[in-house]
Amino acid sequence: MYAIIATGGKQYKVAEGDVIRVEKLDTEAGAKFTFDQVLAVSNDKLVVGNPTVAGATVEASVVGEGKGKKVIVYKYKRKSGYHKKQGHRQAYTEVKIEKINA
Repeated sequence: MYAIIATGGKQYKVAEGDVIRVEKLDTEAGAKFTFDQVLAVSNDKLVVGNPTVAGATVEASVVGEGKGKKVIVYKYKRKSGYHKKQGHRQAYTEVKIEKINA
């Protein structure tokens, strides 16, 4: 059984027991979180929502939070002496999928 959920502007294919990294959520480690934007659920037969599956939720527990690898942003304009180097680390929340309710 798997489900496709939407969170943080992205879509994730999840199954029970999976540990995934999603965009930062407003919860602390050890807390429970429920994803209610379930786009599709597959349990022997695929059920696709319009746009979401009615009554379907995915329960997860928060494992921890962190920052991803540094991405370098370098801006440069030729002949003018302009250049600017900047780094960015995207914040994420790591969650473990506990149960898919369909």
